Amino acid sequence: MKYFEVRKARIEIIPMIDIMFFLLVFFIMITLHMIPSSGVTSSLAKSSTATQLNQPKMVVTVDAAGTIQVDGAKIALEALTAMLKAKGTNTIVTSAGSKDTSLQNLMKVMDACRQAGVSQIGLAAQKQ
Repeated sequence: MKYFEVRKARIEIIPMIDIMFFLLVFFIMITLHMIPSSGVTSSLAKSSTATQLNQPKMVVTVDAAGTIQVDGAKIALEALTAMLKAKGTNTIVTSAGSKDTSLQNLMKVMDACRQAGVSQIGLAAQKQ
């Protein structure tokens, strides 16, 4: 008498779980692109040939007084060199100086980076 048995309706939950995971990943990816990079506001020098660089692993900011900041914390040149040595030579450093920063202060930061073995150093500028 199997022929006349009434089958119960089943709700398949596995495809619904797949869709929920897809939506979760989608919204996480969108949210990550919406969050701006954190940084220190500064008035960068202007350049007509400025181009977009890859996302730097470390941004070093130098103000007009020669104060060096990494992630918002003041740091000395020797400490910067030690920090970069600990991170390794594959670190990408971008040096951002205000338009009033002297070239000598930027060169000190670049020298500290090179002493740590970092060869990929960029200068931040605003597009003119």
